[in-house]
Amino acid sequence: MTRIFREAGGYVAASAAAFLLDVGLLFVQVSWLGVPYLAAAAIAFVAGTIFVYWASVRHIFEFRRLDDARLEFGFFLVVGVIGLAVNLAAMYAIVDGIGVHYLLAKIGAAGLTFGVNFGLRRLFLFSRWRSGDSISPEELIR
Repeated sequence: MTRIFREAGGYVAASAAAFLLDVGLLFVQVSWLGVPYLAAAAIAFVAGTIFVYWASVRHIFEFRRLDDARLEFGFFLVVGVIGLAVNLAAMYAIVDGIGVHYLLAKIGAAGLTFGVNFGLRRLFLFSRWRSGDSISPEELIR
């Protein structure tokens, strides 16, 4: 099995666990604490992002481009902010635009966010580049 499939499988598992954490925190904040759903979604998303970072560097990705963990986490968070924007935009469109319950909207938003986050994180943090700013197709699938 190629490295990208192993890493994608691990990322799916970690993302599933982070999704459960995310949805649980979202539900508690909205249903029990009365936090507006978009604010609650942002807070819950950050908690899930921290979990996925831990899993990514400990168990999922074989290669780490950056030696400085603080810098790496900073870039990981930047990708997370992009993912958060995708997540919140999707949730807003689904909840306020279509009228779907916020927990059901979270499922659709999470699927879209997963693809964006995995692709960007693997590309920029957890894969080798040959030289300059070009990436060979072989490097992407190793």
